[in-house]
Amino acid sequence: MTNVFARFVKDESGATAIEYGLIAALVAVACIVAWTNLGSSLSAKFEFINTKLQ
Repeated sequence: MTNVFARFVKDESGATAIEYGLIAALVAVACIVAWTNLGSSLSAKFEFINTKLQ
């Protein structure tokens, strides 16, 4: 029984999956922030162009 418990404690495969999940979540948050800022900037540019064309 102690052998099974020792193998369970040494198993790190789940930790690796969690780390990759956290990295993917961080990348997703960074992309959302960048796209939001880019969208706001583009919207302001197009509004400026629209007012100049009218």
